[in-house]
Amino acid sequence: MIDLLAAAGSAAAEPPAWTGWVLPLGMLLILWFLILRPQMRQQKQHRERVAGLAKGDEVVTAGGLVGKITKVEDHYVHVELTKGMTVKAVRNTIGEVLSSRDKPAAND
Repeated sequence: MIDLLAAAGSAAAEPPAWTGWVLPLGMLLILWFLILRPQMRQQKQHRERVAGLAKGDEVVTAGGLVGKITKVEDHYVHVELTKGMTVKAVRNTIGEVLSSRDKPAAND
């Protein structure tokens, strides 16, 4: 009787080997679409913003300083915080462009 049960257990079909890869592959796809892809999109937008910086743009640095760009160099920008107070900042530390010189003011 025990031999019959052992024979029946070994005769059961095992699932295909590829089914062991379904869960890890699914987890990687979820990781890609929920975390990595949006992060890459944000990095691309930041690179485009930094590449488009020009004199007259009002910007916010990563440190929270708000000012207007007075000079643009290859790796640096000069940001005027108040009248007569200019700081030199690395281009990549510009976090956001508040207003561009090309866009008219909202009340105009």
